[in-house]
Order: sequence, then C-alpha cells, then structure tokens
Amino acid sequence: MTIVPEKSGSRPAELHKGSTSPLGATVCHGGVNFSVFSRDCTGMELLLFDHVDDTAPSRIIPLDPMRNRTYHYWHTFVPGIDSGQLYGYRVAGPFDPERGLRFAPDKLLIDPYGRAVAIPDAYDRAAACVTGDNVPLSMKSVVADPQGYDWEDDLPLKRLYSQTVIYEMHVAGFTKHPSSGVLPEKRGTYAGLIEKIPYLKDLGITAVELLPIFQFDPHDAPFGLCNYWGYSPISFFAPHAGYSSRKDPLGPLNEFRDMVKALHRADIEVILDVVFNHTSEGDHKGPTFCFRGFANDVYYSLAPDGTYVDHSGCGNTVNANHHVVRRLIIDSLNYWANEMHVDGFRFDLASILSRDGQGHPLKNPPIIWDIESDPALAGIKLIAEAWDAGGLYQVGSFIGDSWKELNGEFRDDVRRFMKGDNGLVSRFVARLLASPDIYGHQEREPEQSVNFITCHDGFTLNDLVSYNRKHNEANGEENRDGADANASWNCGFEGPTDAPGIEALRNRQVKNFLAVTILALGTPMILMGDEARRTQRGNSNAYCQDNEIGWFDWRALERHGDIHRFTKLLVAGRLMHDGSTVELTLNQLLRHARLEWHGVKLGSPDWSHESHSIALTARSRTKGVVFHFMVNAYWKPLTFSLPSPKKLPGGTWSRWIDTSQDSPEDIVPWDSMPYITAHSYRLPARSLVVLIARGEQKTASGLSC
Repeated sequence: MTIVPEKSGSRPAELHKGSTSPLGATVCHGGVNFSVFSRDCTGMELLLFDHVDDTAPSRIIPLDPMRNRTYHYWHTFVPGIDSGQLYGYRVAGPFDPERGLRFAPDKLLIDPYGRAVAIPDAYDRAAACVTGDNVPLSMKSVVADPQGYDWEDDLPLKRLYSQTVIYEMHVAGFTKHPSSGVLPEKRGTYAGLIEKIPYLKDLGITAVELLPIFQFDPHDAPFGLCNYWGYSPISFFAPHAGYSSRKDPLGPLNEFRDMVKALHRADIEVILDVVFNHTSEGDHKGPTFCFRGFANDVYYSLAPDGTYVDHSGCGNTVNANHHVVRRLIIDSLNYWANEMHVDGFRFDLASILSRDGQGHPLKNPPIIWDIESDPALAGIKLIAEAWDAGGLYQVGSFIGDSWKELNGEFRDDVRRFMKGDNGLVSRFVARLLASPDIYGHQEREPEQSVNFITCHDGFTLNDLVSYNRKHNEANGEENRDGADANASWNCGFEGPTDAPGIEALRNRQVKNFLAVTILALGTPMILMGDEARRTQRGNSNAYCQDNEIGWFDWRALERHGDIHRFTKLLVAGRLMHDGSTVELTLNQLLRHARLEWHGVKLGSPDWSHESHSIALTARSRTKGVVFHFMVNAYWKPLTFSLPSPKKLPGGTWSRWIDTSQDSPEDIVPWDSMPYITAHSYRLPARSLVVLIARGEQKTASGLSC
C-alpha cells in the first residue's frame, strides 16, 4: 500500500505521535488516542467518517512507521474529535497464506478494541470476501467514552450460585413477536426487553443468560438467510447494533447499559453468552473486516501450511492462548464486567480455550488461568460449555477452581430416562445429586453442575415431547443440519395435535422435565419460552430463523397457562427460610439431608437395567423438613409405599407436586398443600410426585413450612 497524504485542509502539524496504551480509541483531553496491534504490516491508514453511510472517508491519516509505530503497535493522537467519531483502518502488508499472512490493503477494517460498531444501510458481507475497495459497504468503528454514562450506583449483583435460576434467552426473539405487547419500534431490542422485566420478575428467575450480544454479522448465513443467534462475532467489545431501538452511533452502547441497570434494579443478574472460539471471518473464502487484516497468524490457529484449524465448526478457531489474544480476551471480559456491569459469562465451546496455536490440547491453558485468577473478575460467574466441535469433551475435567460447567450428561440422561429408555435409573439418580460420578473427585460445590434439559441449541421443551426427529427443512440444507440424536419422544404423534390424551401426556412430560431441572442439586437453567411450551415447529437448529420459528409467541401463555403457573411455583419453592434471617434454598437443604432410596417398596430401590422408577426420602438434619420424591417413568401406573408419618415433623405428609394432576392440583402453594393419610401412593404412568413433612418453620413467603 502506498501511504496516501492527508487531504487538503487537514492539519498534519496538529497530529501527535500518540500512545501505545490503551489499545483501541480512547477519548482524552482535546482529542482521541488510537492504538492497534499489527506485527507484520508495512503501512497503515486511519480513516475518519462523518456518517455511517458515507461512501468515502472525510479524512485519511497515514501513520508513519518511524513516528507512529512502537514495537508491533501503531498509534496516533488526533485532536479535535470526540466520542461518536466513526473510523476504520486500512492496513498494508504481504499476502502470503502459507506463512499465515493475509493482508488486504483495499479493505476497511474495524478496530479489534472498538467499543461500538455502526453498520451502513448498504452493508455487504460479500464485498469483504473479494478484492476491491469496500469502504462504501463496510462497517465502521465508533469512538466511545465509557465515562459518559450515569450508572446511578449500579453494581454487579454477585448472587450465590445456590440461589441462582438461569433463564437463557435471545434478546430480540424475546419481544419481536407482535404478541409481546412491546411497542413496534422497541420490539427485538434492549429497550423491548426492559419492558418485559416485570414478567421475568414474576417468573422468579434470578439471572438472564443472553445469547451473543457482541456485534455479529447477520449476513453470515447461507441461502440468503440471516445469522439470528449471533454466534458470528466481529467484535469482542461492541454491543450488537441491531438490538438497539436507537439509530445514533452510540445508541446501542447506552441502551444496553440501560437494560443492565434496569435488570439489576429488579434483582436479576445479566450473564453474557460469549464467543471467543471463532469469528465471522470464517475460512480462507470468508471476509476480511478485522482480525485477519491486522494479524491473521496471531489471532487464528493455523496448520503448518497456513490453512485454518477449525475446531469451532465455523471455518476458523481463535488462537486463544497466544499472548496478544489472551490480552484481548481478558481486556474484553474486564470491560464487560467493570464498565458494562454484567454479572457473568457463559463461554461458548469453551474447550477451544484449552488448545494451542495449532489446535493441540494443553494441560494447563494460560488463558483459562488468566481468567480465573484475574482479581477484577473475582466473584463474576464463569460458566463453561466444556466441549468443542473438534471432539474435545471436558465435562467434569475442565481446568479451573471457580468455573461451573454446562452438564450435557444431565440433559442426555434425564431425557432418556423420562422417555423410558432402559439402563438409566442409576445415571438419573446421579444427575439428581449434582453428578458425583462426574464432579465428585474435585470436591466441588454441587452448583458446579449447571443443569439443563433444553437450550437454544436443539429442541425446545415442547418440541422435545412432540417430535421424534428434527424438522430443519426451513434452514435450506434438506434437513441435514443439526444433531440427529435428540433423545426426544413425540408421545404418539409427530407434531401438533388436538388429541386430548397425547396433549395430556405431553403436558405431564413437560412438567416432569421442569421439576427435575429445578429440584435437582446444581444450578438450574431453563430456556426462554419453555415455561409456556414455546415451539420451533420441530426445528432443532434455528440459528437462521429470525421469524416466528425463533421468536417467543406470547399467545402460548394463554394456551399453556398451567405450565407457566407450574414453573413459577417450582422456582418459588426453591427458596426457604429456616425461621431466622439466614436464607436457605431447597438445593442447600437437600445437600445436607440424610438420603434413603426406595423402589415401589420402602428400602428396596430397583437398580436393574429394566427399572424405570425410583423414590427418595431426604431428611433434613437440622431444619425439621422431610421430602419424599417418587418418579415413575414407566408406561404403566405404579403404587409406591410411603414412609410412616409417625416420625415425621408434623406427623403427616402433604403433597406439593403431582405432575399427573390437572392444574391447579399439579403443584400447590405451600400454605394449601393437601394432607396425605394413606400408606401408599399410586403414580400414573410417566409422572413425578413430591411430598413434604414439615414443622412450624417458615418459607420465603412466610408460609408454614
């Protein structure tokens, strides 16, 4: 690239050398300091724009290698500009793929540390994939000053995991459907989510886990579809502009902060689903709009011949343990935790963080210990999806002392047991007890296991009990995409039906799954809309469905109000008081209980391969409460003997949950539980029952317990 002199009328004498630190664009007294890493480039220009849709920069500032470069950092100070300034870079250097170098001097690059991104109406991903100037069609970075926002004393909540119930949700899909009741101009936005906070508060969840909100490329999808989920990041610092109802360049930044502050006021934590395993630049055929154009061989894992290592399934893999990339990830996490006040992170395909620059697993990955030991991240929730697309599976062995893990074994074993598969009773019991077979050797807290049945990736809970096979035809890949093994069961008919018997069975199974998820030891996570049987019409891979397939249709609350009520009372039942100011959760109570296992006969659990039932008595050692769980995953009714009530607190059993009952008898508030005087209990096929014996203690709502 030939360095271009500044346009006539600019003031070179007023430009300053600038500083290498901090990276990114930093508002200083009288102007902005720019700094970016690029090791092998031979020339660099900083381009300034007046408007996002400008077809040419208003100003081009060439960076002098002698004056504006220190080590591998290029930097300059530009006076007279401020927060809101649009900018980008053009970077020259060798194009030598075998050496891992892919400089593209005709491409406008956004800043890897840019705090905001603006997208022109004419944005075109394809223009960044071929040679030629793409300035009129490219995204631009935006200078942002994080000090210009009033947090009003807001801070991350730092709630204990034992008191946490996570609700995984899509920012846009939560309110985009017209039935959400959100104003049209706010549907699908951070502001729209704010309007639905009363719903979340009423549901009782304590944390929202947001699908990716880092700026991503919505064009990164085949067949003219869109990338709806957002697992296609182009920036690790900027909030996604498409989720903002505001159109000014800094609007997404402020609207996201408004959302966090509003959720915190409602005592709800914010956990971000973060993607540090790949970027939207993809493989060698993909676009160049950021990392590839600055230092391809630094940011990405490469084979010896310069080709991309792909352990993400998305074309490239971030070289997370390179010292420059480690700094980028740590800086990003610190920014979101300390400047944006988020409460935690769920790391997508986190096992990639365990790999070196060529994709080989590391025994002690530096980036994972960097994250864990960073004092600025102490108390922040860290949740690992402990596997990747390259076959590395680390559930139960993910490095670190404070990381929690999504328990994929919980999902698979509970699904299979509840639909009636053989050989699962022992594994089902282990999942109820926070999977000691997986985590027991680490002597960690039960909450290390994040328990879930469904998440964004796969069937919704309604579809899990309504379809035997995936139906992803709308994705354009002839139903080849998405996992084939879903351990689902349609209860006798594929898809929607009005048959009363099938619908009753599906309702029962949904309640069974919800009850097991919420009551098992560990940290529970439920999927957006499962509390109202939201459907994706059998689509198990709705990453590209920004339509009614992927949205929350709020009319489901009317159709399935019983499921919504069931979920609310389940979540509320987790919190109890011991009669003092010390708050306990049901999770904590069971953890310290004396456990007795039964089958249909007391003291005789059936651990055989053909067993489909189990019963458990959990006697609190100090709190005067006894729980009795009975699960019948068999296809016929079973009658269970009950422990004698003579030695129970209060001298009798009360029924809290019976998933075979119609609402409102399926779950009842603690002050209206019916007494059970019989010595046995008949469980219909595929049902779950929870009985309670209690003294004169109090629940969180002040009810007799």
